[in-house]
Formats: sequence, C-alpha cells, structure tokens
Amino acid sequence: MLNERMVGLGTQRSVIRELFEFGKMRAAEVGAENVFDFSIGNPSVAAPDCVNETAMRLIKELDPVVLHGYTSAQGDAGVRALIADSLNRRFQTAFRPENLYITVGAAAALCCCLNGICCPGMGDEVIVFAPYFPEYKVFIEGAGANMTLIPADVEAFQIDFAALEASLNEHTKAVIVNSPNNPCGAVYSEETVKKLAVVLESYSAKFGHPIYLISDEPYREIVYDNTVVPFLPNYYKDTLVCYSWSKSLSLPGERLGYVLVPDSVTDASLVYAAVAGAGRSLGYVNAPSLFQRVCAECANETADISIYETNRNLLVEGLRRMGYHVVAPQGTFYLFPRTLIADDVSFCEKAKDFNLLIVPGTGFGCPGHARISFCVPTERVERSLKAFEELAKFYLG
Repeated sequence: MLNERMVGLGTQRSVIRELFEFGKMRAAEVGAENVFDFSIGNPSVAAPDCVNETAMRLIKELDPVVLHGYTSAQGDAGVRALIADSLNRRFQTAFRPENLYITVGAAAALCCCLNGICCPGMGDEVIVFAPYFPEYKVFIEGAGANMTLIPADVEAFQIDFAALEASLNEHTKAVIVNSPNNPCGAVYSEETVKKLAVVLESYSAKFGHPIYLISDEPYREIVYDNTVVPFLPNYYKDTLVCYSWSKSLSLPGERLGYVLVPDSVTDASLVYAAVAGAGRSLGYVNAPSLFQRVCAECANETADISIYETNRNLLVEGLRRMGYHVVAPQGTFYLFPRTLIADDVSFCEKAKDFNLLIVPGTGFGCPGHARISFCVPTERVERSLKAFEELAKFYLG
C-alpha cells in the first residue's frame, strides 16, 4: 500500500510544468525562435556580478572542509547575522540571528511554517487570497490543514475584506499573503495592509489565539514605478516572513531562503522551535552551505530588473492596444490579463495554435484570466506581439 496522495502528486505535473514541457517539445518541431514560451517563472536575467565573484572568493579563501561542511541546522550564525543586519537597515527593525531560520528556498520556508503551526486532525484552516500560487494548496494539505480560498478582486487585486471576515473562524490558524503577487503582480497597498492587521488583531482576540500572517515574499525587490512594498512585521505582530533569493538574485536553482520569526510573535521562541522542528521532520536541515554565505553577502543586491520593466511595458501597451483588458503589474515578472472568452482553459489551448504558451488563470483560483511570465529575453516579447494580435483577431475579428 502506497500513499495515494503522494502517488498523485508524483505522477501529475502542475499545469505550468506541463506547458513548459510542451514548449520544449514544440521548439524541437518548429524551432525555439518560433515558440513564445511564457509558461514558467524562471528568471532570464543573469545574477548580479557579486554572486559569482563572492562564490569564487569564498572557494579560494575558505577551508573546503568548512565551506562545504555542515552548518548549524538553522543556518550559519554569521550568515544569519548578515541577513538580520540587512533587514534592520532597510526596514528599521531590530532582528537578531536568532530570529532567522535558513531554508532550501521559499517553498521549504512555507512548509516549515505551515507544519510548525498547523495541527493535523484538529480542523485547522489556512486562508489564501486568489489569485494564488497553486502549490499553496499542496503545502497546506501536506501540513494536515485545509485551504480556504477568498475570491479575487479582479479590478485592483486587493483584499476583499467582506469575504475575508466571512471566512474567519475559530479554526483559522493562518492567512497567507503574497505581495508582490504571483500571478497578477499586484502589491498590497499600505491601506490594505493596515486594514488587514486590524481585522486579524480583532479576530485573534475574539477567538483567543493568534491568527498568523504568513508573508510569502520572493518578489519583494522586483517592483516598478517606485512602488513601495509594506514590510508586514512592522504592521502586524504575529507575522512570519518567508523569503527566497530565487527571483531577486536570479538564483532559483540554488534554493536558498529563510523564515523570519520576529520577537513580536506570540510565544516567539516556541514558534521558532516549531519551525525548526518542522525543518527537522521534513528533512530540510542545513541549506546549502556555500550559497548561505553567498546570499548573505549579496543580500542588498538585485539582478537587473530594468529588463523586466521593459518587457512589462511592451506587453501592457501592446495587449491593451489589441483589445485585451490588463491591470498593469506593480511588481513581479508576471502579467495577468483577462482572457477574451470566459473559458480561460480553452483560450490558452487556442493560444497554442499561435505558439503562445500562457497559463490558464483557473489554476490560480481566478478563472477568466491567463498568466504571462515575462522573465524572458526582450526579443521574445517583441516577436510575440504579432502572435498575441492574431489570437485577439481570432476572437474579436
């Protein structure tokens, strides 16, 4: 007898991965230059020079036994000190190394948080706002909890507070927010964040236990038009931050991130212990040693996001001109236009006829939309505009 849930997860790729694999197959048939693959969020911009320079310097300077050996399970103390210092300078905080648990990317950070705070068999619920990263459901159910989905505000992609308050109950253990958001690129305004903090404080008091706010922030630095991303621990005391350098430093394959447990969190030392215990239980101890040090030393740098901004502007202006409804993303490298028919799955399937690979919004909990991942070479964006126009003409004439 096998775990049927795990068999299912192991045999059914996500829609994004399926489309990515289709793109490789299609490229072999018609040539990669003729396939406009916007399926996956794999950064096309190179990591900043400091990444390779730091890695090479560390390889030359440090004893290989130390460099490639185990660190503390929660991450090297010096690494955590550098990250805390970076956060403190940027957000006027006073974090210490003891507030940080280094993880194998943001996915591991989320799983450590969810498995640390959720109690299987107790009916715990975790609230998620549409549109949302589809793996949240996998992570939440893997922690023995149930996901509650709040429908999207498709005009501004801010929080529908009436729907949120209708869903909060004594079983609510946490709320996950992702700002800047994958897939729509929205950033929660300070007004939204302040209102969210008031609501969660009120309902935490009502139910007699903290409702944790889990802030998933891998796109924190990728913003446009001088947009400011509110740092949530400065607004709500029971905030846990999950971060990754996959996007900001263009290092998705190195899998390096962290959980931040501020001292303000209720029973912070126990919550930190639960996060660490979840890491131990899941086998996530000791994130890669070399890149712990590299990311810590490069924590204040980013890849060249101006390329993403160029791509965003080309797509927003071009698609609007063709008749698509587009809310311009304030951050990330995703666009989330409305599809030209209500059935977004059929729309994205038809897009394949024009060698356009875009992801249906249904998988993100927001039907009637499609995700376009524009972390691709600008030349691909430019060449794709004719295909988007032909797709629009098919539906709009």
